[in-house]
Amino acid sequence: MPTVTRRSNDESEPPITLDEVSKEAQSLIDKVVKDVGKSSATKQLIIGGASGWVTGFLMMKIGKMAAVTVGGSIILLQLANHKGYININWDKVIDKADKAARSVEASTSSKKSNILDKVSDFAQKNSFAAAGALGGFLIGLASA
Repeated sequence: MPTVTRRSNDESEPPITLDEVSKEAQSLIDKVVKDVGKSSATKQLIIGGASGWVTGFLMMKIGKMAAVTVGGSIILLQLANHKGYININWDKVIDKADKAARSVEASTSSKKSNILDKVSDFAQKNSFAAAGALGGFLIGLASA
């Protein structure tokens, strides 16, 4: 289990584990979501818009980096294959990719429906925050 050590020099305090941080973050998120539902429509729109903008902005930045990395890797692999440095068995690559995709799909199918149910429930209960988050997400995508 990975641990994070405290910055203080006090040796009597045990290190913080990632499970502790995860549980604390989840409880904080639950508190914020419950508080947003009780807030005014304006506050819900502002919180939703800000969180949506940050999410959209980060998704575009990460997406661009991932696209450059994957695209550059494909170009380098093809160039190395063409020059004879490597020999790629594309049938084997395609078979492995299909197996990996099926494995990921099987392991995430139950989690996916649970997350979608939570998001749908939140959007129905907090329509102003959900609308703000959607609008902010689209603005974040456009501003990245």
